[in-house]
Amino acid sequence: MSPSLESRTEPSAVVRLIENIEQAVRGKREAVTLCVTALVAGGHVLLEDVPGTGKTTLARALAKSIAGSFRRIQFTSDLLPADVLGFSVWSQKEECFRFEAGPIFANVVLADELNRSSPRTQSGLLEAMNSRSVSIDGETRPLPDPFLVIATQNGLEFEGTQPLPESQLDRFLFRLKLGYLDEASERELLLGDDGSDRVAGIGPVMELSDVLELRAAAAKVHQDPGLVDYALQVVRATREHGELALGASTRAALGWMSAARALAVVEGRSFLLPDDLKRLAGPCLAHRLVPLEGHLGGGEGPAQRVLIDLLEAIAPPL
Repeated sequence: MSPSLESRTEPSAVVRLIENIEQAVRGKREAVTLCVTALVAGGHVLLEDVPGTGKTTLARALAKSIAGSFRRIQFTSDLLPADVLGFSVWSQKEECFRFEAGPIFANVVLADELNRSSPRTQSGLLEAMNSRSVSIDGETRPLPDPFLVIATQNGLEFEGTQPLPESQLDRFLFRLKLGYLDEASERELLLGDDGSDRVAGIGPVMELSDVLELRAAAAKVHQDPGLVDYALQVVRATREHGELALGASTRAALGWMSAARALAVVEGRSFLLPDDLKRLAGPCLAHRLVPLEGHLGGGEGPAQRVLIDLLEAIAPPL
């Protein structure tokens, strides 16, 4: 029987989950924490990075740690929406159409190289992410709960890709980069790696019902009205900024607050802090901002720099 919500929302419960994933994913504490935060918030994650940085391992380890089902979909130019969502086939034995569920019907779905598929296939996946269900032959079929999509794309390779438009990027709660391992973690991995599957060595530390309880706890996190006004001020400032053609949407504002409440639960709190919002501003908002032409150069990205400037200029409530 699953432990009570009160005992499972203690910091040690989520810390055990994060540390369990870290047995397979070394040196990526922040990325692992934010993926767990997205799971608790009911959002989805876009991992944009070069191959070989542990994206698949992270998704598999997360699914196994919560005793959830996992499916990986390799997106290619010839992949059809039915290959992702499923389709109906005629059964001669039963003399009726039988639904064959696609790989989208899993608790954790890895959409690998999403930007290599056609816009039609991308839209089919993102619609399922948004509605948490698929409609085929006039029948709506709910997806598993909890349901998390971790999509990947290589931000440096553009040959044969179909970049996600802003309306579809807006469906992702976070956009993250894993990056290369630090030297100490990579050395430890090279010294100890015997070629075995690191995910195979971990087991579940949480049940699916526990994830739903954590999600319910996040919905009850206290958010001071002053923090809501602060978030609203930042979001509206992005819409009026001279270097941005497109600011953060209302969906972005809702996702930002939802993610901050989930982060509070992940860290064992029942109340929201200004630092929760500031910490998540980049992962949650930057990919939803579109710079004006002529403001595309420089450093860590124009959208990220605009957010940094706004967070420094707008004081959070005490």
